[in-house]
Amino acid sequence: MQYTTQMDAARKGIITAQMETVAQKEGIPAVELAKLMAEGKVIIPCNKNHKSISPAGVGSMLKTKINVNLGTSRDCKNLEMELQKVESAVSMGAEAIMDLSSYGDTGKFRRMLTEKCPAMIGTVPIYDAVVYYHKPLIKITSEEWLDIVRMHAQDGVDFMTIHCGINKETAHKFKRNKRLTNIVSRGGSIIFAWMEMTGKENPFYEHFDEILEICREYDVTLSLGDACRPGSIADGTDAAQIEELIALGELTKRAWEKDVQVMIEGPGHMPLNQIAANMEIEKTLCHGAPFYVLGPIVTDIAPGYDHITSAIGGAVAAMNGASFLCYVTPAEHLRLPDVEDVKEGIIAARIAAHAADIAKGVPGAANWDNQMSLARKQLNWEEMFRLAIDPEKARRYRASSKPEKEDTCSMCGNFCAVKNMNRILDGEIVSIFDE
Repeated sequence: MQYTTQMDAARKGIITAQMETVAQKEGIPAVELAKLMAEGKVIIPCNKNHKSISPAGVGSMLKTKINVNLGTSRDCKNLEMELQKVESAVSMGAEAIMDLSSYGDTGKFRRMLTEKCPAMIGTVPIYDAVVYYHKPLIKITSEEWLDIVRMHAQDGVDFMTIHCGINKETAHKFKRNKRLTNIVSRGGSIIFAWMEMTGKENPFYEHFDEILEICREYDVTLSLGDACRPGSIADGTDAAQIEELIALGELTKRAWEKDVQVMIEGPGHMPLNQIAANMEIEKTLCHGAPFYVLGPIVTDIAPGYDHITSAIGGAVAAMNGASFLCYVTPAEHLRLPDVEDVKEGIIAARIAAHAADIAKGVPGAANWDNQMSLARKQLNWEEMFRLAIDPEKARRYRASSKPEKEDTCSMCGNFCAVKNMNRILDGEIVSIFDE
């Protein structure tokens, strides 16, 4: 049997090689996975032209996945550094790389990623259009916006953020309901400005059917962008955000009619007590499509520490149904992240994702923690290092303050509860000060 997209295959009862791979990674039957894909609740973003990919599944009932944003900018255009970030991200377990390049030979970098990188590759075509055409925003035509989408699809990109929910109706709602921080999405601000200057409808919304044909041809997953995501906790769950989400839910149904895979992008900044409700709203309005969230960042006061503010929000979001966490680095709001920032962001996002997987009962998620707990009980330092989410840092911290005795650490020494409990339960005498 022939099929166009992974969703089309699932609906026809075809178990693809990609489904087999993902089912094995997730520890679930391929038939069960295919059923969820046919319903749109799970996606496997894998462009037909991305030959080096190691497929991964995204859905709330699977392990929570993380995405790493990177790419060149006018002020930071070192391609070698961006490639270093890619290698570091993949080695640290990131399932997706999103190329947000906005300067230089963006096509060269994008094609390098799809030729060699095993992670899912995402892009935001609207950024690249501004770079590629190199002319005033107002002069870019609707046809030219769509041509960039096709170019990225041909280059092997697995998922694309398309800002199609901010149509004239959404924009009107935004202007009527004033925000503290306006629109903070780069893509959202670009298309909003284009609409205001030209007086035309958002071309990604107006020509959505053409975009679906491109996605169907190459099996590109649509990441329906949240142009109106809140950029401060004061703007969380406001009228513009919800209006856009309603539009994205309608577009999700249209995509599924063409067998195009979809995920929905979610809020940026949001008070902690609103996150669970937002996950439920998205599930309802967008019919259970996987939710991809940036953070959410739960407080606005921590520049330099936003990998922590986002990990807090990300854990709560994933526990309540988000499928895909976009990492945030300590450099968020301040500058382009360097290699160390990327590492910090990935570790924070992975902790959030893993904590959520335990909370929502993903089979086997807690096994890793149980192994670590056993190694701690046994005071097996090498095993603890092996199991650590960041083995290098764990090893470095212990080496920086070596204890007098190997079976303790420099914090507790002979007061070590673990050592003393092991000994007393083995019938030994524990004297602490005399040892």
